[in-house]
Amino acid sequence: MFILDEQLGFQLRKAYQRYLSLFAEHIKEELTPMQFAVLARLEEVGPTSQNQLGRLTAMDVATVKGVVGRLETRSLIQRAASPEDRRKLLITLTGDGHTMLQRAKTQAPRVTAQALAPLSAEERETLRRLLQRIT
Repeated sequence: MFILDEQLGFQLRKAYQRYLSLFAEHIKEELTPMQFAVLARLEEVGPTSQNQLGRLTAMDVATVKGVVGRLETRSLIQRAASPEDRRKLLITLTGDGHTMLQRAKTQAPRVTAQALAPLSAEERETLRRLLQRIT
């Protein structure tokens, strides 16, 4: 018998909805989790192409294009020609983007801590390992 509450996708969606709510409550920078991921990944890897950024943040082409466009409109990132290949556009953090990311990063651990609060330390580690295995 099919029971919706036992389906992985349904459970993951409910967990993600809870996470989104906590993220919105704690991250006061008016960033979505996907926007935050783009800014954080750019800080980690430096200037990169939009295509590579999508792969590094696990976003499809259309999604990363929209996220990048919204962040660019807010002057949090910029696109510029690669010094090595002027045909290639690289995305970089702006000063405002870096500042906003730093403020958001101070709150991000609270989001994770609250999301995982119902679990013991051992359960948190097990969940992390299991999620890595299925992704």
